[in-house]
Amino acid sequence: SHAGRPRRGSLGSRCGRQVHVARRGIGRLRGIRGVGLTYVRIEVSRDGVGPSQSVDVLVDTGATYTMIHRAILESLGVVAVRKKLIRLGDGRTMERGLGLAYVRYGKYESPTWILLGEAGDAAVLGALTLEELSLQVDVESQQLREVDTALMVVAA
Repeated sequence: SHAGRPRRGSLGSRCGRQVHVARRGIGRLRGIRGVGLTYVRIEVSRDGVGPSQSVDVLVDTGATYTMIHRAILESLGVVAVRKKLIRLGDGRTMERGLGLAYVRYGKYESPTWILLGEAGDAAVLGALTLEELSLQVDVESQQLREVDTALMVVAA
């Protein structure tokens, strides 16, 4: 059984840009049923071996990166190695630190790039981490499921 708690609601567009939403913006949507928000619990650590912490995140296939609050990541030894300009759901842009962390969801685990969120930022599981975990959102159940692996090049 997966360690997730799916919930449903309504959320903006899926445009090919890196977009993150403020926590207060999605909080109002948690009680709405039937349209498509998925929340899961993941484990985050610096390297997959050391201490980890459980974090409830919104699965956002329109967001490029996963984002977890900086205080949580820094307590695990995750540090920003560079800055990244991100666009919020309301169109504003801001800068966040980007570091390497290790994410686990049930039996699926992978190192990933992760944004160090600030106060008011939503905890988000983004598309890059989903792909690294070989997971996708099942549109019927609003839960995560394994992706069928495909290779589009024919071997010689």
